[in-house]
Amino acid sequence: MITITLPDGSKREYPAPLTVADVAASIGTGLAKAALGGKVGSGEAARLVDTSFLLAQDTALAIITDKQPEGLELIRHSTAHLLAYAVKELFPEAQVTIGPVVDNGFYYDFSYKRSFTPEDLATIEKKMTELAKKDEPVVRRVLPRDEAVDYFKGLGEHYKAEIIGSIPADQEVSLYREGAFEDLCRGPHVPSTGKLKHFKLMKVAGAYWRGDHRNEMLQRVYGTAWASKDDLQQYLTMLEEAEKRDHRKLGRELDLFHIDEHSPGTVFWHPKGWTLWQEVEQYMRRVYRENGYLEVKGPQILDKTLWEKTGHWDKYRENMFTTESEKRDYALKPMNCPGHILIFKQGVKSYRDLPLRYGEFGQCHRNEPTGGLHGIMRVRGFTQDDGHIFCTEDMIQSEVAAFTALLKKVYADFGFTDILYKLSTRPEKRIGTEESWDKAEAALAQGLKAAGCDFEYLPGEGAFYGPKIEYTLKDALGRQWQCGTIQVDPNLPERLDAEFVGEDGQRHRPVMLHRAIVGSLERFLGILIEQHAGALPVWLAPTQVAVAGITDAQADYVQDVVRTLQKQGVRAVADLRHDKITYKIREHSMQKVPYILVVGDKEKASGAVAVRARGNKDLGVMSLSDFQEKLASDMASKV
Repeated sequence: MITITLPDGSKREYPAPLTVADVAASIGTGLAKAALGGKVGSGEAARLVDTSFLLAQDTALAIITDKQPEGLELIRHSTAHLLAYAVKELFPEAQVTIGPVVDNGFYYDFSYKRSFTPEDLATIEKKMTELAKKDEPVVRRVLPRDEAVDYFKGLGEHYKAEIIGSIPADQEVSLYREGAFEDLCRGPHVPSTGKLKHFKLMKVAGAYWRGDHRNEMLQRVYGTAWASKDDLQQYLTMLEEAEKRDHRKLGRELDLFHIDEHSPGTVFWHPKGWTLWQEVEQYMRRVYRENGYLEVKGPQILDKTLWEKTGHWDKYRENMFTTESEKRDYALKPMNCPGHILIFKQGVKSYRDLPLRYGEFGQCHRNEPTGGLHGIMRVRGFTQDDGHIFCTEDMIQSEVAAFTALLKKVYADFGFTDILYKLSTRPEKRIGTEESWDKAEAALAQGLKAAGCDFEYLPGEGAFYGPKIEYTLKDALGRQWQCGTIQVDPNLPERLDAEFVGEDGQRHRPVMLHRAIVGSLERFLGILIEQHAGALPVWLAPTQVAVAGITDAQADYVQDVVRTLQKQGVRAVADLRHDKITYKIREHSMQKVPYILVVGDKEKASGAVAVRARGNKDLGVMSLSDFQEKLASDMASKV
């Protein structure tokens, strides 16, 4: 007898080996029809399998449908194969390479003699729909490596043959067939193409074979796939809204910044954009001061020998900008951590000095590939709100709890209240004792609990030297942005010989906590611009108030109002152009200025202003002092 344990703890016994599909059918016809795959085993050992997978021994089993995240992954993976199937039907000479699942969809890379056009994408998508409607079974088979190489060479699929040729000779490889198309894949996949109903091809981009610029440029076709028609439509609607909010578009329209070909991957900040930057930086600087951080500043260029000690020279050199002077090799820093340890090492540190919290708005440089650059979201030169906490193992929990509470407040002030918390635990390859890992992971978990946070574990996702917490924002469109982090690191203090004198009079290694709240300021500002669609809260808006006169007769009063507001610390501008007031209002509305004050002869005579709030809201006429109180309230409450 074979005993199958289901997710609810119930057990079912069967007289002989059977498939996942058989188990689903024994539970009910509805589940059998909905089954896309199975998850066999429990805990970290659990794995996704096809519905045709044979269960030959006692095991735990979950039937996967499109209601679970794993089901959506199966749909997207299988739709990538459906894409390749359609391309081969329409363009037999095209060669297929790789086609993985990515966030919200999938892609497949092809080698073909000409570029695919938007019309080609429409034709391919139509063919995919036709093939899906055939409801052809997806069938797995296994071949020895060399036999699989010969098979794909015979099909003219030289890229596939090269991939398989890189696999050890004694291994077997799995292939999946649907109709006339067969592809190399580990799987698993949905049981038949009829399960694939809600998809759309999005765009074509270039991609080097195996990510190496020395290789052929392939064509990468991106697509999205969902469990239901409504889910697909919601995603497409979100993309439309995201396009309107694109920080690159808004950066141009609002005159915030630009990216120039003379310095790719770095940002030219315009006056309005730099005002926004300074508001964020100065806010974070106050956060540092009020929460026990000592602000420091390290040099941009550091000697090669330091990067050799940290391990970056061997493992990260290709991503570092290097230079040479007087026969010495240097690198622009890609992160601030080593510099903070060098500062910590100046003078003798005592256990009484701990925890010691350093913070720096440190400018870093990383040699990102050109194809990976994206507006101000991914750049080569960036500034981090970087911080490092030097402490003992016993202090980790309290420091994590305090940091998490602080991070939640900061995010809320910027308009983000939906945060995901993820705790990455020990990887298979790691340093340190099991006891130290147990302590560190428990301290991070307890710190999150103390801060009132629900969180999920990411088993095996920690760094080789320590576990970490990732803090991920969800924006107004439901997109996720991982910004904050705190990570336990006993490794770098060891490599750079950092010490403190303990209560026992002996020298000890501190634990180093790497922490960031907004992360890269450039990236965070991009997220912030998109979150608010450029209509930034009053306290952050580069121009907070525009004061416009109806005629030249109010020019002196307009200037008086602006000066009064500026003395209050308000970023106010006067609009004395010889244009109609309707034009002026429209212009400032397009620039998303929070408040437009209109003054005519009546307002001038009474010392009042006519107030228009962003969104074409007419707040009526009020005294200047009343408006100042309202404005001060908005700024203080971060509205």
